[in-house]
Amino acid sequence: MTDGYSKTKTSYYRRLYVAFLIDSGTNTVQGLLDATEMPKRTLQDTLKALSDLDIVIESRGGTKSASYKVQSWGAIDKNWIENNLQHVKGVLQYP
Repeated sequence: MTDGYSKTKTSYYRRLYVAFLIDSGTNTVQGLLDATEMPKRTLQDTLKALSDLDIVIESRGGTKSASYKVQSWGAIDKNWIENNLQHVKGVLQYP
């Protein structure tokens, strides 16, 4: 997927980026899939793994029409993500 970057780093950045997208209003499964072009299973795993970083998200609606909201960023500085967004997307090779 990403030559030159560790699996740990890409996994971490993927989680940060998904949380950032949710917080910025791209908060549905389809919207996240469109924005990242990642496989649906990877997105599902990423959403579940956000709690490992103490990022708390709330799911609203049913499975088909679920939307998400970031309730807490924990110890993560979401401004860092915004300020380094192009780097994060470059590491992940996302559009």
